[in-house]
Amino acid sequence: MELAYIPSPSRGVLYLGPIPLRGYAFCIILGVFVAVWYGNKRWIARGGRSGTVADIAVWAVPFGLVGGRLYHVITDYQLYFSEGRNWVDAFKIWEGGLGIWGAIALGAVGAWIGCRRRGIPLPAYADAIAPGIALAQAIGRWGNWFNQELYGRETDLPWALHITSTADGRVPGYYHPTFLYESLWCIGVAVLVIWADRRFNLGHGRAFALYVASYCAGRFWIEYMRVDDAHHILGLRLNNWTALLVLLLAVVYIVLSARTRPGREAVVEPGVSDGEAGAEADGADEADEEVEGAKSDVAEDEAGTATNLKKT
Repeated sequence: MELAYIPSPSRGVLYLGPIPLRGYAFCIILGVFVAVWYGNKRWIARGGRSGTVADIAVWAVPFGLVGGRLYHVITDYQLYFSEGRNWVDAFKIWEGGLGIWGAIALGAVGAWIGCRRRGIPLPAYADAIAPGIALAQAIGRWGNWFNQELYGRETDLPWALHITSTADGRVPGYYHPTFLYESLWCIGVAVLVIWADRRFNLGHGRAFALYVASYCAGRFWIEYMRVDDAHHILGLRLNNWTALLVLLLAVVYIVLSARTRPGREAVVEPGVSDGEAGAEADGADEADEEVEGAKSDVAEDEAGTATNLKKT
């Protein structure tokens, strides 16, 4: 008898009248909000304007959702196009199924479009939002908990995940909560990127590449624990090979970028610079001085007027 375990929710959707509130969708939306909010703070700290991250996210988020769904459907096509399956289910994104590789790849295309429209370098934008993306993934993984999916092998550890659903061939029991492992790992990735960015003054996309590399390192061993259906190549799951390849590409990019473009971008958004920020601060100080001077003049005039009245 298990003395301790992580319970699964009895259902992944609540209803407010006719309106369904799906746990999976809620986690995705909350993750996007956190990524944009924190990305905006980092963008302003780098010298950009407030609101720019959200404007570009209008392009990046929809592209990312489409890319994530496409990757999942293509790599797990048997879930939607094999005998006895309904291809319409491929559009039911609320039931789970977003591939992070496709989400990042196509999301980057959307971000590139948004950056190009604003005249902003994509690497600088990517550096600003990198920790926020990791935090968004940490939150989004809890959507798998609501759907009772993407768990690991059976275990008797006290933090085992209790699966109760029998849908789609699930076998009730106690399994490794790989969703939780990845969520915690993503939080660690965010902390690492924030620290390294401050310590080494990362720029030109290196903070984003560090996020990609560190995430892939964790995803490799977490993916190895999962037991859901997946394509295998040479004994490893497809996503293991993807994580390994992307990890190597990210490391290569960090090394080459550090050699060819050391340091960080001096200007990340046209029309905004440290000089302008300083000028605005000086202008505010001058305005304050003018106001104080005007008050002094008025006081002196009033004093002079009062003196004249006394003489009169």
